[in-house]
Amino acid sequence: MEESDTKVFGFWIYLMTDLIIFGVLFATFIVLRHNTFGGPSGQELFEMPSALAETLILLTSSFTCSVAMIEVHGERKKAALFWFVLTVALGASFLVLEISEFSGFVGKGDSWQRSGFLSSFFTLVGTHGLHIFCGLLWMIVAMVRLWTRPLIESSVSRIYRMALFWHFLDFVWIFIFTVVYAMGHIL
Repeated sequence: MEESDTKVFGFWIYLMTDLIIFGVLFATFIVLRHNTFGGPSGQELFEMPSALAETLILLTSSFTCSVAMIEVHGERKKAALFWFVLTVALGASFLVLEISEFSGFVGKGDSWQRSGFLSSFFTLVGTHGLHIFCGLLWMIVAMVRLWTRPLIESSVSRIYRMALFWHFLDFVWIFIFTVVYAMGHIL
């Protein structure tokens, strides 16, 4: 096994451990979703148009990241950078919407301290948001490296792992949207 293959395999192992973390956070949320302690429920808090907008923004960022990877494999650095910049802009707008949602809840007195439901909500969605922030930092570093260094196999492998991470976050968000927002709005 080549060194880059080993790193990609190791990265898949990391993603699986991250998946376990999110699995535990989802399980905690599901157990605590009705423990509102007299506070608001998801049905009262969540605004589906806002959650849907976040979802569409993040899924679009996954598409732009994929196009960037096609450009990387075609050794078209400027085009790849364009698509990565667009991906970063979409990811940043997602974070702004999420932080705005959190601020709105806290401003109304519905912080993570109010109930088990809100604690689990803020922990699950906040952990995803932290991952998005780290993914954006990683993407910016990858863009700088892409601009300043040649596209050799090890560079492409690093960019590939960053893109895998970004797609993983979109995958997790689909479950957050479904379990937290859609089901929370209905149940």
